[in-house]
Amino acid sequence: MGAESNTATIIGAGGFIGQALTRRLQAMGWTCRLPSRDTGWPQHGVSHGHIFYCAGLTADFARRPADTIEAHASLVSHVLQSEAYDSLVYLSSTRLYDGLAPGSRAFEDLSFSVSPREPRHLYDLSKLMGEAACLALGPGRARIARLASVYDDHGSDNGFLPQLLTRIAATARGEEIRLASSPAFSRDYVHMDDVVDGLIHIAVSGKADIYNVASGRNLRNDALAALIGETSGRHIRFDSETVPAAPPDIDVTRMAAEFGWRPGSVADKLSPILSALD
Repeated sequence: MGAESNTATIIGAGGFIGQALTRRLQAMGWTCRLPSRDTGWPQHGVSHGHIFYCAGLTADFARRPADTIEAHASLVSHVLQSEAYDSLVYLSSTRLYDGLAPGSRAFEDLSFSVSPREPRHLYDLSKLMGEAACLALGPGRARIARLASVYDDHGSDNGFLPQLLTRIAATARGEEIRLASSPAFSRDYVHMDDVVDGLIHIAVSGKADIYNVASGRNLRNDALAALIGETSGRHIRFDSETVPAAPPDIDVTRMAAEFGWRPGSVADKLSPILSALD
């Protein structure tokens, strides 16, 4: 590794993943540079070490299409034109696989079917444009991490499971939590600690250009509710009885083979924390 191998530049350091990544790297003794929103890119004459591109929109992409395009594609294309950096890890999403046939297996090298007339595909197209910019402008240095649904121990407003954990902490044992979702809905959930470990592996020693960062296991809402009931005493009630199509299974063979990376299950990560709640 070069002289900048223990330096990180984190774009989007104020976000859910950016904050956790910054804390971990600083605890490891890394120098972390946290550029502000008004930083001009590309930059010349500055060595950025490993760049982690964590900027992006998820829940509000439909309300903010211009910001979505800027965060997912435009800005990263400018960052990639900077002179000196060891690697760049672009945070993308396994949501790109949602159009695959139910129960299929999602590998990194699959092609996608998207339409500019489909409002939902603004997210997909902008992420894919960001990925394409990485491959075109940063060959050999830019790598893509497609993240599944990320959660941590404490809950937050980022996604279904983090929001649910926040509600569980605010609900007394024996009480009911109602959710506007279906017991048959399922997602691949991956813990923040595993995500941060994976991102650092990809930055420092990644050989491929695209990685799935996921648990490799889909968890249905009814199984999640059973775990919560057994370990925390909170009861989950679902308001919808719809049966959505099963999502694809995210293949994580590449991460396991290259780094020995094996993420924990939701039950392993959350059972001790949920059991300790009052």
